[in-house]
Amino acid sequence: MLRVIFITFVTTLVIIVTSNIGSSEPPADFPDPKSHPLPSALAVWEVKEEVGDYFSEVKESPLGYLVWSEFPITVFLDLSASKPREQEWVEAVETAIAEWNDYIPLKEVDDRATADIIIARSRPPVNIQRNPETGQREFGRARTARTRYEFDLEDSRLIHRMFIDITPNQPKQRTLATARHEIGHGLGIWGHSEDKNDALYYSHVRDSPKISPRDVNTLRKIYEQPTRLGWKIEQ
Repeated sequence: MLRVIFITFVTTLVIIVTSNIGSSEPPADFPDPKSHPLPSALAVWEVKEEVGDYFSEVKESPLGYLVWSEFPITVFLDLSASKPREQEWVEAVETAIAEWNDYIPLKEVDDRATADIIIARSRPPVNIQRNPETGQREFGRARTARTRYEFDLEDSRLIHRMFIDITPNQPKQRTLATARHEIGHGLGIWGHSEDKNDALYYSHVRDSPKISPRDVNTLRKIYEQPTRLGWKIEQ
């Protein structure tokens, strides 16, 4: 089975899309994009018009916005063999999961094979790019986290899975900020904010922000958008 990989780099966010799509255009028999019902917490969220959002910075995937359609979204913590700071790492990530759970249903599970989001306690690979002028490979700076997604078919339904790597060597508060940010990507915020008061701000800041009304405004707007994900391919 041919598997095509599209790779795009957006600051520390790495998009690795694996699918059976042979081009950037989905096959003709794929479903048309349609909106799913909002999850209950987002449906009752009172949009804070005065603070706005950063929806314009959110990118679509080849199959549409990265919207989950079945809840709760299941999360598996994949721990490395090394033990130093493991408990602090787990506590920080579970705190971030609990914070996002106020806005969209999340559930930690023990089965990696069936989880929607897999968060690994592992160092992301070094970013290697080829200099277009010299043709030489260049190594980017070390990253503390990486998020990527893959497409698949399940009972003729188009689905995706998210994979998050978070380094094990950060202080607990830094791990919490990183997990909060990466889980936001995993929930569908496939882009960054330019406001340092948002959890999805594009860079790390000393006083790491919590989930802001702008983050939630953006998340709700994403979940209002049409997507091919979650819908069945008609046979």
